[in-house]
Amino acid sequence: MQKIQADLFKRMMLMGAQNLEQNRAAVDALNVFPVPDGDTGTNMNLTMQAVVKAVNQLSDPTVGSLAAACATGSLMGARGNSGVILSQLFRGFGNYLGHKTEVTALDLAQALEMGVQTVYKAVRKPVEGTMLTVMREAAQTAVTAARRHNELLSTLQALVDQAEKTLAKTPELLPVLKQSGVVDAGGKGLVYIFGGWLAAAQGQELLASPAEPEVATQPLVTTPADDQIEFGYCTEFMILSPNVGEDELHQRLESLGDSLLVVGDADLLKVHVHTNAPGQALQIGLEYGQLTGIKIENMREQHTSLYANTSAEPVQPVKPVGIIAVAVGSGMEEIFLSLGVDAVVTGGQTMNPSTEDLAKAAANVRAERVIILPNNKNIVMAAEQVAEVIDKPICVVPTRSLPQGLSALMAYTSEPSDFEQMVANMERNMAQVKSGQVTVAVRDHNGSAGEIKEGDFIGILENDIIVFGSDLNQVVYDLVAAMVDDEVGLLSLFYGAEVTAEEAENVAEQLAVAFPDLDVELRPGGQPVYHYIVSVE
Repeated sequence: MQKIQADLFKRMMLMGAQNLEQNRAAVDALNVFPVPDGDTGTNMNLTMQAVVKAVNQLSDPTVGSLAAACATGSLMGARGNSGVILSQLFRGFGNYLGHKTEVTALDLAQALEMGVQTVYKAVRKPVEGTMLTVMREAAQTAVTAARRHNELLSTLQALVDQAEKTLAKTPELLPVLKQSGVVDAGGKGLVYIFGGWLAAAQGQELLASPAEPEVATQPLVTTPADDQIEFGYCTEFMILSPNVGEDELHQRLESLGDSLLVVGDADLLKVHVHTNAPGQALQIGLEYGQLTGIKIENMREQHTSLYANTSAEPVQPVKPVGIIAVAVGSGMEEIFLSLGVDAVVTGGQTMNPSTEDLAKAAANVRAERVIILPNNKNIVMAAEQVAEVIDKPICVVPTRSLPQGLSALMAYTSEPSDFEQMVANMERNMAQVKSGQVTVAVRDHNGSAGEIKEGDFIGILENDIIVFGSDLNQVVYDLVAAMVDDEVGLLSLFYGAEVTAEEAENVAEQLAVAFPDLDVELRPGGQPVYHYIVSVE
């Protein structure tokens, strides 16, 4: 009976991440719609790179501590639905392996099965024909194989073979995949991860380290008072095998500053805090175990020019309810901030922020509780994970588009007399909005709207392509015509980075003439990907 030691386990995790990274584009290409949002591979890759970072930061690890690092790293780095699902798989996986110093093939397979159970508990409405089906059937087959021989190679081979078989049948389980002629993207990503595990067990060597994912150079979070820093040092560290729990350590550190995050388990705790006493924070950490991954950044020094004329006004007092929103595009960010949002986290269709990104933004808001507007269906799950990693009440209003987010904001106040009623009003407002987008098809597609060619403009209404053509203005008109009914009174048009103000004004004028009963509002959104975002209410 072969035992899996820490060195092999670590190589398996690294090669799984590497195999996915090298095939990221292939996973991104498996998009059921021909729109430039095929980001499943990117989201899974960024999540796995967080796993790589967490694993590599451990010194003298055990299998148990490595598995725990996979769980913590993937949770903090989870991006998009696929990334959050992957993080939950690792969460159950890590919980099962616990403090083990070595494991058998059966341990590994049963840990995966525990991970699958954790995923199904986390996903409110599991859909078969997705990565959930792939991981479930693959884990079940691996357990059966391990019970037969308890040998690593045969167990991993069974895992990979079943993952590929299940992936191949996903189009039969999910009609939208069959219609588009593709298999499930998240399931394909799992096949690459599991394939990397098998390659490591077979003795294949790691190639060059996966490239660090590209990240935006602009600040991730934009706030209306970004130039006021009360606590100047961003301090991060991890405690190996801590002899303290999350709650106790949080209590020790909370008086030192703000933006405090303490996450992890009995094998590893990660701390992030903004403080004016980084040395004191480290000293407290040292009381509970060995420190690693220490990082201290002088935030004032980093932005000297920005803070040259810093106001002497006091920091804003803590209010009952704060709110953050996810948006991309200078115009969109300005609109949300002008409507009272405390912080805008940069992100959207092709750039999903991680749970950690959202958690840090929420922690920075000086409020007793924080509402999150994800404004994209692929960000809702990551937003819902924030409550697990931050010591502050979090409420997610599940907005799935930017117009829904703006409409929900109309019912928001920072000092509501009845919080639950305010949230209900926000959700009612968002449900009354119809949202549409216009973009360019990135590949040929034969769907219910007809035969779309690469380069055609396509109009999307609530996730369905309903119109397309070679004339941008005509597609905008056709989309609006499909959205308008007798109950609609306001048409809002947000033009993107690829559209000039003059072009947008011409479109708005044409729509005002064509629909004289509507108030047409034109705003610069500056968003990438979508030439126009349209809403009617």
